[in-house]
Amino acid sequence: MGELAQVLGQSQPRVSRHVKILIDGGLAERRKEGSWVFLSLGTPERVEPLFMLLDRWADIDGANPSAAPDAARLAAVRADRAAAAERYFAQHAKDWDEIRSLHIAESEVEAAIARALGTNKEGGRPVGRLIDIGTGTGRMLELFARGARGALGIDRSPEMLRLARVKLAEAGLSTAELRQGDMYSLPLPSGTADTVIIHQVLHFAEQPAAAVSEAARLLSPGGRLLIIDFAPHEREELRTRDAHARLGFAADAVTGWMTAAGLQARVVEHLEGGELTVTLWEGEQPETRLKVVA
Repeated sequence: MGELAQVLGQSQPRVSRHVKILIDGGLAERRKEGSWVFLSLGTPERVEPLFMLLDRWADIDGANPSAAPDAARLAAVRADRAAAAERYFAQHAKDWDEIRSLHIAESEVEAAIARALGTNKEGGRPVGRLIDIGTGTGRMLELFARGARGALGIDRSPEMLRLARVKLAEAGLSTAELRQGDMYSLPLPSGTADTVIIHQVLHFAEQPAAAVSEAARLLSPGGRLLIIDFAPHEREELRTRDAHARLGFAADAVTGWMTAAGLQARVVEHLEGGELTVTLWEGEQPETRLKVVA
């Protein structure tokens, strides 16, 4: 709301009053992330007629000169946001780089993910509706959102979401959505995803089986869950320094959690090279579920 007040050059109470009218009319939606409040457009059937009317007025009267200062202030707000994101990234980049140095090159991991999803070959399986749990900087969305029918990244950290927004905007992916949420209780109805990715997130989970089950809940029939994480290792400093709750996972542990969640599970690939091995697991939601009749 504060950024919106900056862009419009109005006081925050005045902006809040008008925003409430838009929300009550269904033209805008409000979402809270920590101490931040984000606004988005209402449903297309409500907002598109209004935009058509505004476009028609612009055709008749010409461009509104009062919009130019708003555009300039918007550019300034975006620049401030990008600078804040870069500062956050710079503060944490050293830790991330140290972890990356322990395993095979990130480019090879990303290539393996593309192979698993089938996005690197002609006629491959479509990504469909993509959800990235623990999206962090939004890298999975940056790689795969363009081929998706819809893309949403979820992260618990407001700071990471702000960084992801900047990265996705720079990549021209402003249509990809970002939302704050907890991996154990995702703010989405069941069956809303065709592809769910959990990339280097599960080792932070105190209850990984519950996180896998919640991710599986999102899958539509035939949908798939792809988990990318470390195989078992003994780098204890990752637990004490970087808050890793688990020092990697045995292959059958993750497939067992997937199976318990009703998925058809398999290990896709082990990526060796360096001190840590990266493993890819896939779980697929059956096209139909059998019902037990008492």
